[in-house]
Amino acid sequence: MKVTIPKPNRTFGFTDILGLVGLVGLLVARYIPVARLIPFWGCALRETTGWPCLGCGLTRVADRVAHFNFAGAWDANPLGTVAALFFALMVVVTVLHLVFAMPVPQVDLSPREWHWARIAGALLLAVNYAWVIVKTKFPYLLA
Repeated sequence: MKVTIPKPNRTFGFTDILGLVGLVGLLVARYIPVARLIPFWGCALRETTGWPCLGCGLTRVADRVAHFNFAGAWDANPLGTVAALFFALMVVVTVLHLVFAMPVPQVDLSPREWHWARIAGALLLAVNYAWVIVKTKFPYLLA
C-alpha cells in the first residue's frame, strides 16, 4: 500500500463526488419521507418471495443515520450503516477539502492488495446478507 499526500489544493475529485452524493442522500433521507411518498417503494424480491434482497433495510438505514439513530440503523443493516457513515465522513472531508484546501491522501493498492480487498468485501457482503436473512426470516434465533 502506498499513501501519498498531495499539496494543499481545491481540485474537485472522486472524494468530493462521494461527499456530494452523501450530502444529497442524507439530506433526502432527513427531510423527504421517500418510503411514504412513493406508493411502489419496497423490495420486489421480498414482496414476491418473502426473502430479503442484499439491499433490504438500506432506506431505513439512510433515514435512521440522517436522524442520528445509529443503533436503529445498525439493526436494519449493519454494512449499510457502515456505508452511510462513510458517506457522512466523505461530506466532512469534502467540506474541509474544498473550503480549507485540505489535501486528501491518495491510497494506491498493489494488485495483490486489491485481490484481498475484493475477497474481504465479498465476505463482508455475504456475512451481512446472512445477518439480514436471519434477522428477517428467523428472528427467534436471535432472541
